[in-house]
Amino acid sequence: MLTALSIRNVVLIEALDLEFGPGLGVLTGETGAGKSILLDSLGLALGARADTGLVRQGEERASVTATFAEPDAGHPLRSIVAENGIELVPGEPLIIRRTLRADGGSRGFINDQPCSAGLLREIGGCLIEIHGQHDDRGLLNPRGHRALLDAFGRCDSGAVAAAHEVWRTAEAALAKAREEVENAARDRDYLQHSIAELAAFDPQEGEEEALATERSDMQKGARLADELTTVGELLLGSEGGLAQLRQAARRLDRMAGEHDLLAEALASLDRAVIEASEAEEKLAAAGEALSYDPDRLEAIETRLFDLRALARKHRVEPDQLGALYKEMAGKLARMDAGAEGLHQLEAELAAKASAYKAAAEKLSAERREAAARLDHAVAAELAPLKLDAARFRTVVEPLPEGQWGSGGADRVEFEISTNPGAPFAPLIKIASGGELSRFILALKVALAEEGGADTMIFDEIDRGVGGAVASAIGERLARLSQKNQLLVVTHSPQVAARGRTHMLIAKASDGAVTRTGVHALGDGDRREEIARMLSGAAITEEARAQADRLLEGV
Repeated sequence: MLTALSIRNVVLIEALDLEFGPGLGVLTGETGAGKSILLDSLGLALGARADTGLVRQGEERASVTATFAEPDAGHPLRSIVAENGIELVPGEPLIIRRTLRADGGSRGFINDQPCSAGLLREIGGCLIEIHGQHDDRGLLNPRGHRALLDAFGRCDSGAVAAAHEVWRTAEAALAKAREEVENAARDRDYLQHSIAELAAFDPQEGEEEALATERSDMQKGARLADELTTVGELLLGSEGGLAQLRQAARRLDRMAGEHDLLAEALASLDRAVIEASEAEEKLAAAGEALSYDPDRLEAIETRLFDLRALARKHRVEPDQLGALYKEMAGKLARMDAGAEGLHQLEAELAAKASAYKAAAEKLSAERREAAARLDHAVAAELAPLKLDAARFRTVVEPLPEGQWGSGGADRVEFEISTNPGAPFAPLIKIASGGELSRFILALKVALAEEGGADTMIFDEIDRGVGGAVASAIGERLARLSQKNQLLVVTHSPQVAARGRTHMLIAKASDGAVTRTGVHALGDGDRREEIARMLSGAAITEEARAQADRLLEGV
C-alpha cells in the first residue's frame, strides 16, 4: 500500500508531501490544476521514461519519493528485489526514490540502494496498477490475462507447470543422449581400430622399463665380452688364479702344523679361495646377464620402439596403454548400450509428454468453464456503467505445440465489442479513455476476489458520464476499496462523495510564479468541494444541500 509521496521540483510542484491511507482516496480539482502532474510524478518514481520536461523551470533536478508499507512475506516483490541483490529491512517500509536532472540524467534507488529504471518498472508493476486513458499495463496487457483467469477460476495451473518441467527434463535427457550417441558413432571406427591394435600388441605395465634395462645390459655385454673372457681365463682357467690358490692351499695344508705362522698363512689362503670362488660366481652371473645375442637385441629394440611409438600415437605414457585399452573398450560397450538406452528415453519422453498433454487439456477445460463464468460476471457490471451495448468475452484458444509451456497450451485474452455488430477486439483497442476505464472497472469488480496490485489508481474513470452511472462507478470503486487501496482522480461528485479521504488539487499564482498544491480536506471543506463540483464556480445552497445528501448517502 502506498503510504506517502514526496515530490520536489516537478513541473508546477515546488515541494509537496502527501500521506495516504487504506480504502478509497479521491483527488479532485479544477481542470488544469495539475492532477496529471501527480500521476506523472508517481510514474517517474516507478520507472517511467525520464522526460526532462518534468523538471521545474529554473531548477537543476527533480525528485520523487514513494513510500510503501512493508510487503507481506509472500509478496512477489520480495523475490524480485532478492534476485537483484537488494535488501529489505524487516519492519521497515519500502522506499522508492528517483531523481531527474534537467540535462536528462536520472538515478533510481530502493531503500537507498541504487537500481535501474527497469527494476523500478518491474517492482512498480507489483505495487501499483494505473488505469487511465493511455494506460498499457495491468489488465490491458494480454500477457497477464491467462494468470488472471486461472486465479478467478481457481484453475490448477501448478500441476501443468510441474508436468511441463518433468517433460522438458526428459526431453533434455534424450537430446543429450542422442548427441552422445551421434558423437560416439563418429568415434566408433577409430575406437574399434585402436582397441584391436592395443589388444594385438598387449602392452604390459612396466614393460618399457624392463625392455630398456635388458637392451642396455645386452649393449654393455657386447662391449665387455672380450674383457670378461680374459678375466675369466686369468681367474678360472686350469692355470688361472683360483686354481693356483687352491693348489697352494693344498700344499700348505700338509705343513701348516709345523708352525703357527704356516697355519695363519693357510687360513688367509682359505679366505682368498672363498673370495675368489664368490668372484667366480659373480663373473658367471654377470656373463649371463650381459650375454650378447644379436637376434634377441634386435627383437628387444623392435618391441621397445613400437611400444613407445604406440604411446606417442595415443598421447599417453607407455605404462598407461593398458589402462587406455580398458577405457576404450568400456566406451565402446557404452556406445552399444547407448543405442538401446535411447529407446528407453524415447519411451519415457512420450510418457511425460502424454502426462503434460493430459494435464494441459484438463486445465484448458477448467479455463473454458471459468471464462464463461467471468464473461457472465463482467456482463452483469456493464449496463450500470453505461456500457449497455458492449459485450465482453474471454478468448481461450489452443496454442501451437511449439508455444506450449509451464502455463499450459492456451492463449487467453480479454476482448470487447463496444457496439452492436462491431467485431470483438482487444481491450487496448478501445478509443475512448473513459469507456476503457469503465471496462477496466467492470473487469476489476468481477476479479475483485483475485486481488492484483495492492494499490490501484483510476484516472478520470467517470469522464463523460454523470448521474446514475457516476453513482454506479462510485459504488463499485467503494466495493473494490474494501480489499485494495484505491486512488481516483475524478470530476464526479458522486464518486468524490464515496471517498474515505479527499484531497484537493489546486493551482495558485503570485503573478510571477505558479505553483500546484494538494490539501487534505476535512468534512466542511469536503462539502464545499463537492458542492463546487455540482454547481461550478458559484456555489449555491442547493449545491451544498445536494452535497450533504451525497455524503449522507454513502
